[in-house]
Amino acid sequence: MIREGLRTFRLGVKSLLLHKLRSSLTTLGLLFGVSSVIAMLAVGEGASHEQLEQFRAMGSTNIMVRSQKPPEGEQSSSTDTFRYITFGLKYRDAQQIEAIFRDTAEEIVRVRETAKELRCGYHRTSSIVIGTSPEYLRVMNMKIARGRWISDVDILRQENSAVLGDAAAKVLFPLEDPIGESVQAGGIRFTVVGVLEYLGRDAGPAGTPLDQCLFVPITTSRSRFGDENIKRSSGSEERTRVELSEIKIKLATVDDVLPASRVLASLLRLGSRPSDDVKMIVPLELLRQQEATARIFNMVLGSIAVISLLVGGIGIMNVMLATVTERTREIGIRRALGAKKSHIVTQFLVETAVLSGCGGVLGVGLGILIPRMITAFSGTLTIIRIEHVMMAFFISAGVGVSFGLYPAWRAANMDPVEALRHE
Repeated sequence: MIREGLRTFRLGVKSLLLHKLRSSLTTLGLLFGVSSVIAMLAVGEGASHEQLEQFRAMGSTNIMVRSQKPPEGEQSSSTDTFRYITFGLKYRDAQQIEAIFRDTAEEIVRVRETAKELRCGYHRTSSIVIGTSPEYLRVMNMKIARGRWISDVDILRQENSAVLGDAAAKVLFPLEDPIGESVQAGGIRFTVVGVLEYLGRDAGPAGTPLDQCLFVPITTSRSRFGDENIKRSSGSEERTRVELSEIKIKLATVDDVLPASRVLASLLRLGSRPSDDVKMIVPLELLRQQEATARIFNMVLGSIAVISLLVGGIGIMNVMLATVTERTREIGIRRALGAKKSHIVTQFLVETAVLSGCGGVLGVGLGILIPRMITAFSGTLTIIRIEHVMMAFFISAGVGVSFGLYPAWRAANMDPVEALRHE
């Protein structure tokens, strides 16, 4: 039985080698189909992973409430040359939140953000000065690389202590250790007491990554910069008053997030405030939405790539039908000499299996190579999952054999007499 199977296999491979170019071209359809499935899913998986990591970094048990500038028509006082705008979170909002969530929240953090230019000697960079408290480090899952973080003593004494993000530290102090050095922000001199580890997060205040920010005690931020921000340009002046830029709430478990978000929305009267100046961000909801979107995205990419596999299968069927026609007389001779229908079917299925198998193996190799090249040349993250590789290979093998069934059946059911008469 095994000997007969090996003989049939050798016979099928020999038949394919008689037409090397045709066999090679036939495998290209499945080769590109398999490689496109793996490569497209790897790119999609990488893009989804980066977005999901950003939401996870925000904290699945966190809720953020941010101040946002209201539309032009809803601003409190406005003329052609002067505008005074008051919006966003107030200190009384923070007091109410702290009173309600005192027992259920692990941390409640107030945040003030002020756009300033950081200077140290000849080095300077545009940044955001974030006034916050010691709990911010834990809520945002950040770590100190050197030095220390803001302390309760800094808050109490309104010290001019500051912690630099990794990118800001490299710009302002490219050749020296920033710990103990001074940095100017808006004309105020701060002493650097710590540097954060690299975060690599795109999402930050006002579109500025946290790696580029300067962190100071919230009491210092209020006393040094005040609640008003003045912007002058072309003979006009705009004054904005924002007491708090953001309030972060860290809850104990994921199950507490959605009920707490409903209570918070009711407390802040979201949707019914005089101005749409506050928005709530629930990373858990965003994470679940992104996961659902990622699944749909991967399904679409996979479906598009599978179509190319079907095209490759049709190519195999076309070639095998042509092969059956060319070898009609050979089939007739084999049947006349006693070959059974099963022998004919097996021979042609072996040929289609070899074609689809070779195309699948080469496609897997190319499919693994393409994402690595994309990552190497563009820096785009790609993730190759073993289940995607196995799925692409087995689908290609199944498609190849499935599309080879009809030509094999047609060859086996030829009338031996008519086949012998074929020229």
